[in-house]
Amino acid sequence: MRFLIPLLCGAAVLTACTTTPDPGPVFDNENGKELTCLSHQPQAPGPRYTDEAMRSTGETLSLLRYYTVHGRKPFCDGKTPTDTDKQWAQLYVTLGADRANVTALLG
Repeated sequence: MRFLIPLLCGAAVLTACTTTPDPGPVFDNENGKELTCLSHQPQAPGPRYTDEAMRSTGETLSLLRYYTVHGRKPFCDGKTPTDTDKQWAQLYVTLGADRANVTALLG
């Protein structure tokens, strides 16, 4: 029994050190529907978009396409962009896309 406790503690530490960090939310591209207005993003971008090592080409392209096609449209609720919406729009620009497509979102 003396040896079992240190072994279990060591396993817990090893597991904690090798666990993959939470990649964060997936951008809500509204499933590629034909849109006349935008919905607000419920969560800010996480490492899945901001950490190059965690980026998925498909997810990044989905984000880029969404704002390229729809970024100039108003929000469906008539409200202004939230801080979260602005973070996604800034990420779009940071990824190298045309700021003109999200100027209204960034202010």
